[in-house]
Amino acid sequence: MEMVFPRLYRGPLTSANGGYACGRLAAYVDAGDVEVTLRLPPPLDRSLVVEDGPVVRLLDGDAVVAEARPASLDVDPPGPVSVADAADASERHVRGFSPGFAECFVCGLRDDGLAIHVGAVAGREPLQASPVTLPEAVPELVWAAIDCPGAYAVGAEGRGDIVLGRMTARVLRVPEAAEPCAVVSWPLGEDGRKLYAGTALFAGDGELLALAKQVWIVPRS
Repeated sequence: MEMVFPRLYRGPLTSANGGYACGRLAAYVDAGDVEVTLRLPPPLDRSLVVEDGPVVRLLDGDAVVAEARPASLDVDPPGPVSVADAADASERHVRGFSPGFAECFVCGLRDDGLAIHVGAVAGREPLQASPVTLPEAVPELVWAAIDCPGAYAVGAEGRGDIVLGRMTARVLRVPEAAEPCAVVSWPLGEDGRKLYAGTALFAGDGELLALAKQVWIVPRS
């Protein structure tokens, strides 16, 4: 089996958005909760090999790009945030990331991306939120939507230069294309260079659509 990440879905300028890549690989795991660990930046526009097994691996030649396996998600969602409140929160978005993420499919400044720009939810700090509509009803876009908001949740100002190391997620329902939703994120602590975040996606009526726990890695200085 082969997999290609089109440049449309870039996160950093030269590699795929981490959440999107995780979602693509998670599709090969028959489980409700799936853990995906990114070992290397997923390359763009290149054929990669999906190796099936108890642990599904994504290979670039002999190099392991990512691994996916069944998991048990151990995070509780917050109370839902309405789409209107998420739009209000997005007005408080703090853009504090490096130019390397300016074209990110999820949180970058693009007309052809998801344009998720989370900001503090009034009266519910440290919760952050943004409205979002997905262009297609596919699970990998749900994984993408609940990716970058976590980076803002653990960043001192804006997104920072941290990178996604691991994401464990549960998708309960894939929203319809253009269905108004709210994505939320919150910090879950840290351990050295590892920063932890929770993210969730809610429908307009408050239905929980997806939930995730993330591990973000601070690059070595």
